[in-house]
Formats: sequence, structure tokens, C-alpha cells
Amino acid sequence: MLESYLTGLIVCGGIIVAIGAQNAYVLSQAIRREHHWWSAGLCMTSDVLLFSLGMFGVSAALMAMPQALVVLRWLGVVFLGWLTIQAFYRVFKGRASLEARDTASTTLKGVLFTTLAVTLLNPQVYLDTLLLVPAIGAQQTDSTTFLAGASSASIFWFGLLAWGGSKLAPWLATPTAWRAIDGVIGLMMAAIAVQLAVAGI
Repeated sequence: MLESYLTGLIVCGGIIVAIGAQNAYVLSQAIRREHHWWSAGLCMTSDVLLFSLGMFGVSAALMAMPQALVVLRWLGVVFLGWLTIQAFYRVFKGRASLEARDTASTTLKGVLFTTLAVTLLNPQVYLDTLLLVPAIGAQQTDSTTFLAGASSASIFWFGLLAWGGSKLAPWLATPTAWRAIDGVIGLMMAAIAVQLAVAGI
């Protein structure tokens, strides 16, 4: 039982860390302290639900509809491209000149929508949570404990991002640091979008 839990924790922890778009967005919200716990909580909930669905056989339905992944692929490319443009625009304009407008436009609804889009418009998320994780879980002696380990990995990781980012905020609240953060986020989003467009899934 413990072995299954640790397998889920380690394997799924590695998968979650590798999904860059989610991580970059949650971390950026945490550093800005803009509804970051809501964003992290939504990522945790989404992962737990997707892991559970995968373990209960939704992977078979996904395999039967490969065209759905193609649609998600290009929606993901467009959305990540838009996030890239926004990040580089902030780099160009500077955080100070955008502060008042950003404060007015950064609503909880907007943050939750973007978090959901970054999560669900990435086809790699479905391949990992609905196909790869169930395939590994099926080989465990206790699939329920494996699922608990996988869910724990998501909760620990996104909790760490939300907490760590907010703790770093006082040291990163300078115009130069903001430009660097937005530049890194922009580059990460662009790289993921290009990878999806060129290499597919």
C-alpha cells in the first residue's frame, strides 16, 4: 500500500512539474499575490478529477476520439500565444505603467478562467492524466492508494508554488524583477506553444 502511494506521489509529481504552462501561471499570480490560492486550488482540483477519471476508464474514450486532441492542440497554441503576447507587452511597457489598469482588470473570475484555460487547453495534460497515469496505476497492487499519492503530489506542488511565490514577492517587487519574471514567463509560454504547433503531441 505504501509502495503504491509513493509511486503515485513520485511519478505524478514529476509529470506535474513538467507541465510548464500551469506552473508558470500559478507562480506569476503568486508573486503578484493576485488570487493565487484560488488559482492553485483550481489546478489541484482539476488534477485530482482528471487522475480519478483516468483511473476509472475515461482513457478509453479519449483514445476513441483522437480528433478531440487535435482541436485542443490548436486551441492551446492560440491561447498560449495570447499569453505570450501579454507577457512581452508587460516587459515592453513596464509593470508601473500598467499597474492601475492591471489592478482593475485582474478579477477572481478572470484568474479562474485563465487558470482553467491553461489547464484544459493543453493536450499534454490529458495524455499524462488520462493515459499515462492510469497505465502506471493499473500495474500497482493498490490503485486507490496510487491515486491518493498522485493527488497528493498535485496538492503539495501547487501549494508550494502559491506559498513560495507569495513569500518571494517582497524581494521581487521591483520594475527590473517584474520585467525579468514576465520575460521568462513569455519565453516559457512561447516555447510550449511552438512545441505544440510543430511537434504536436
